[in-house]
Amino acid sequence: MINVTKTFLPPIIEYEKYLKKIWEKGWVTNDGPLVKKLEEKLKKFFDVENLFLVSNGTMALQIAIRSLNLKGEIITTPFSYIATSSSIIWENCNPVFVDINKETLTMDISKIEAKITTKTSAILATHVYGIPCDVENIKKIASKNKLKVIYDAAHAFGVKYNDKSIMNFGDISIISFHATKLFHTIEGGAIVANNKKLAQKISYMRNFGHKGPDKDFWGVGINAKLSEFHAAMGLCLFLKINNLISARKRHSALYDKLLDWNILLKPMRSYKNIKYNYSYYPIIFPSEKILLKVLKSLNESQIFPRRYFYPSLNTVKYIQKIKKQFMPVSEDISKRIMCLPLFYDLSKKDVINISEIIIKNLCD
Repeated sequence: MINVTKTFLPPIIEYEKYLKKIWEKGWVTNDGPLVKKLEEKLKKFFDVENLFLVSNGTMALQIAIRSLNLKGEIITTPFSYIATSSSIIWENCNPVFVDINKETLTMDISKIEAKITTKTSAILATHVYGIPCDVENIKKIASKNKLKVIYDAAHAFGVKYNDKSIMNFGDISIISFHATKLFHTIEGGAIVANNKKLAQKISYMRNFGHKGPDKDFWGVGINAKLSEFHAAMGLCLFLKINNLISARKRHSALYDKLLDWNILLKPMRSYKNIKYNYSYYPIIFPSEKILLKVLKSLNESQIFPRRYFYPSLNTVKYIQKIKKQFMPVSEDISKRIMCLPLFYDLSKKDVINISEIIIKNLCD
């Protein structure tokens, strides 16, 4: 069986070294030494001052929205994982969608300002598949209209723009460290805040609102801490990240060589001044009918790619109940896009087999 992704697990002896340290100290959670160590490594890796590990990427989104005191409407993308929109709704705000750019699949910046109203408090944009948003123009629009900016950077570990980590843009960036991601802590995530005062607020919010001793509370908080066991996995993977990216890059190059680009399309990912992380391999089919035909044939061979992202979030029933919004590009692309298997030890033989099955089924 070949799934769309496969969790990278380090040699167990490397993880056991950290387990021994946890047992020796008896410190398993509550901002332990391994959590602090991983936070410091990630700060240096992203070249940021303020980073906080949390229990998952969805919690990171919810804390980001609440820490900025966002109300009313938040402009966002319909082409993302459901957590991007559900976090907005969970925090009692309404998602206002802006359709996507058909080349990069990120938010179409030419359509943002038309959606801004007196109720708009922020822009929450996703670096889709690790493809960066137009961060410079989003900054201009946000500054002009006095809006906050959150980036869902769940897929963007290691991505750079103009030799600068993509985590340095916006008021807040959130990252997912779920087991399916390029870099993971089994479950987990992080919040990057580009403001010291905001960072201090987030540090309290992720730990029940504690401001020091148990009786001293800053305000309302939640339990979003990461455990020492999760941090240990992250520390094991940290030194291997370049090798993991290189492997995905090789597999991607082979797909690039083998697939039929007279019929298929792929999002623009390697444009000027971008260092990409090869976190996903999405392809766009001429029609949903052909996609389903290819998917069926792959599944019959025990190969399981993923229709990611599908459906377009504006078509989700509970979101439509808030407000019906038509997003023609996102709705079209979401029906025709599929992410192919891509992980560190995917074999050349497997990539060739997957590509051959796809090519054989490209006709109506």
